[in-house]
Amino acid sequence: MIFRILVSFALVASSAVAQEEFSFDLEEFEKKSLEWGGYTEIKLEHARVNQNSAFALLDSYGDSRSSLDRFTATLQLDGNYKKEIVSFNWLVQAYGRLDQVQWVDEASIFEAYASIKPTPLASIDLGKKAFKWGKGYAWNPVGFINRTKDPNNPEESLEGYIVAELDLIKSFSGPLQTMALTTVLLPVGDNINEDFGKSDNLNLAAKLYLLYQDVDIDFLLYTGNSRTTRYGFDFSTNLATNFEIHGELAHIPKQAQKILNADGSVETREIADTSYLLGLRYLTENDITTIIEYYHNDDGYTKQELNQFFELVDDADDLYGKAASISEGSYGGTQVGRNYLYAKITQKEPFDLLYFIPGVTTIINLDDESFSLTPEAVYIGFTNWELRLRYSLLVGSSFTDFGEKQNKNKLELRVRYFF
Repeated sequence: MIFRILVSFALVASSAVAQEEFSFDLEEFEKKSLEWGGYTEIKLEHARVNQNSAFALLDSYGDSRSSLDRFTATLQLDGNYKKEIVSFNWLVQAYGRLDQVQWVDEASIFEAYASIKPTPLASIDLGKKAFKWGKGYAWNPVGFINRTKDPNNPEESLEGYIVAELDLIKSFSGPLQTMALTTVLLPVGDNINEDFGKSDNLNLAAKLYLLYQDVDIDFLLYTGNSRTTRYGFDFSTNLATNFEIHGELAHIPKQAQKILNADGSVETREIADTSYLLGLRYLTENDITTIIEYYHNDDGYTKQELNQFFELVDDADDLYGKAASISEGSYGGTQVGRNYLYAKITQKEPFDLLYFIPGVTTIINLDDESFSLTPEAVYIGFTNWELRLRYSLLVGSSFTDFGEKQNKNKLELRVRYFF
């Protein structure tokens, strides 16, 4: 009797499982009105300070610290709510950071904008929005209204600007398959986009997108009084299924640049700037991804100009104030030289090591031959978790770009949970 009951129970259970396996609910495939997600992250960093470098002296003059240990906790939330033709989109981030020097915490609204789509051919966005104009992976010379990327973390979220945007799109049946026009009004005033440029101005940015015979092409324009007028062009296309090339060209007819003269005086000069980027992305059959980009930064400094700045910091104590003042927004940027080469190689699950993705990134200043080298390992074997271990080594002689950075090297462990 017990055997019969067990058999009957097994048959009923298997029938229920079979019905469950082959049944589906159409509602599960419907797009929800409210969608949200994000991540929490803990990051531990240990850096060896290059104590005699220019930027270590400027950052902590009088402090003989040889290393810096930092703990950072981050929470990021993103999502959207859609009702008929209107959707509201948001991205917020908060973090707290502790090291031997100080505790810093901040909460920022990266994006918060409403999108209205009255027809499939047009949409209007109003609010704070981040832009990613350009085809480059590490740099975007045509990103006229982008925030500046960190080439070591180019995929991280960035804060946007308060804008009004109009998108128009049209499809065709000939060689020109798609055309889209994006226009953006970007105001600058008190408490509105104050860090974009000169205040009390309304600026215009526009992008014309063309999909012509499987080539993505953009023509870009920025004009306004907060920054000088600038023009841009970019493209990307696949030469094969696993081989993509891309490029960008930006021209700024006139802009101001701080320059340190040989006699120690500082002046602001007016320059014309033509910057460009050429890159490729290649994926092999065994899942090795290679990204290589060459970047010419026309408003960067020559090897001699950088050398003069580093010598100023090295010269004497009473010149640190002057050096610090011209470092901000000019010599103290991320990539301030003229010519750079970027390369990143990653492989998915080498030697059948499941969920393991090793890689290495390098950025080379082609003028002074200094460089950074960053191997890393990512593990995603736990559901919704990502673990990344990264080591950054900066190599260069005195008075070179990477040789004068604040750190000699840095070890970083990042643990991120997605929800």
